[in-house]
Amino acid sequence: MSGLNRRDFLAGAAATTLRQPANGQAGVEPVTVGMVGTGARGGFLLDAILPFPGVVIKALCDIKPDRLDKAASKAARDNPATYSDYRKILDRQDIHAVWIATPCDLHVEMAIAALKAGKHIYLEKPVGITPESIRELLRAAKGRKTVFQTGHVMRSYPYLKAGVARLRDGVAGKVLTVRAWRHSSSAFNPNPNMSSADWYTDVRRSGDLIVENAIHNLDVCNWFADSRPDLAAGFGGTLMKNEPPGRINTDCYTLSYEYANGVKMSFTQLGFHPSGLPHGGQGFQIYGTEGAVDVVYANVGKMIFYSRVSGAKPEVLSESADSAPQDHHFKAFFDAVRAGKTDVAGGLEVGATAALTSIMGREAFTRKKIMTWREMGVEI
Repeated sequence: MSGLNRRDFLAGAAATTLRQPANGQAGVEPVTVGMVGTGARGGFLLDAILPFPGVVIKALCDIKPDRLDKAASKAARDNPATYSDYRKILDRQDIHAVWIATPCDLHVEMAIAALKAGKHIYLEKPVGITPESIRELLRAAKGRKTVFQTGHVMRSYPYLKAGVARLRDGVAGKVLTVRAWRHSSSAFNPNPNMSSADWYTDVRRSGDLIVENAIHNLDVCNWFADSRPDLAAGFGGTLMKNEPPGRINTDCYTLSYEYANGVKMSFTQLGFHPSGLPHGGQGFQIYGTEGAVDVVYANVGKMIFYSRVSGAKPEVLSESADSAPQDHHFKAFFDAVRAGKTDVAGGLEVGATAALTSIMGREAFTRKKIMTWREMGVEI
């Protein structure tokens, strides 16, 4: 019997629904989805999961009618219901999974409501923008029996997974320090897909740039370090003050972290890196006792090892030209739902640790003090 049929979370959903092949995919169990938030990110997610075998979009929710209409047109194949109140989706017993892609300050509220409704959850990052809200979410999720995946898609990139496995095998020796950066040419908005979002530059709603945007990079640093930070310190601010007038979210900072296992990490984010200047974009370097690993984060992802032995040739640890590596993350979600497994790449604990790492950094440069993990007040 399949994972879906074993699960009691369906709470009365018709068994025949699970046995019907969907979208012409005979033998593939349907997973019915409600999408909450159909803006830039929600629209991207919708485009990504619509072609997946057996995925049926049952409902869509957004408070902006134009975005809701656009999403409904995309998913016209499934004739989804449309709502302006996300709770209408949670009330439906014929929906297995809820995908949440709303502004950051709404994530915890919606995720907790979805947990109480017994839904499988895909929650965009960050899982929360304050330690208190993250603690509340973790408490609500304790003992859950459903899949909870966060939007840390890089956890499923094949070349990163393969490269991290080599790190764990000791290819670079003991990892000592990690260096990473995320540099953009737009001080106003390093993510052009979010340029129309009315909440993005409001730090009270987004958690600031480090929490909404750089959390991906900080999560990967946690992954490379195989630990979570104990300390964070650094400086930053809003330096390009007139792009546009009144903008208050941070556009530049530099941070240092010390991990519980002793690994040191440095991270910078810059919002006014000229597009033609080298060393922009995103990058990672991992230094160990036997050498260093350079992560080439581009159209062709690579992890390359450089030995400390003089004359040794660089070794490509992993490589991928996958045009849509995030799809591996989405597939992992649907595979877990069908298999009745709750363990999934980029789960809630990973997302919560990444969010707290970002918040530590934000508080370090806004308060101009060394922040500790203990001050976050959250146990994971």
